[in-house]
Amino acid sequence: MMNFVVKTIANAGALAVAVWLLDKITLTGDSTGKKIGTLIVVALLFGLVNFLVKPLVKLLSLPLLILTLGLFTLVVNALMLLLTSWLADKLDLSFQVEGFWTAVLGGLIISVVSWALHVVLPDGD
Repeated sequence: MMNFVVKTIANAGALAVAVWLLDKITLTGDSTGKKIGTLIVVALLFGLVNFLVKPLVKLLSLPLLILTLGLFTLVVNALMLLLTSWLADKLDLSFQVEGFWTAVLGGLIISVVSWALHVVLPDGD
């Protein structure tokens, strides 16, 4: 259970950094508390998308991953971020990613920040 909480906090932190750095990734809310709550829910949604959909997409795109020596992973990460944005819109959450290239850059930022936070944060369970 602790590992799940740590991963959710790392995802929320990585998403927050992407929102802060990129103008076209937006998180709106009336108050800071509402923004933090939305960020936590989006981080849970992002984790769920990465857990359920990403392995299937990586398996189906395996030839492209091999051909590009893994660089196609940036495209897969961007697609997962766009899917998270679309699901957040359907769930009436105030999180938006505008455009594919913004999603590519956001996916790269989220990957790097998430990795750094996983190194710093304790690993439970």
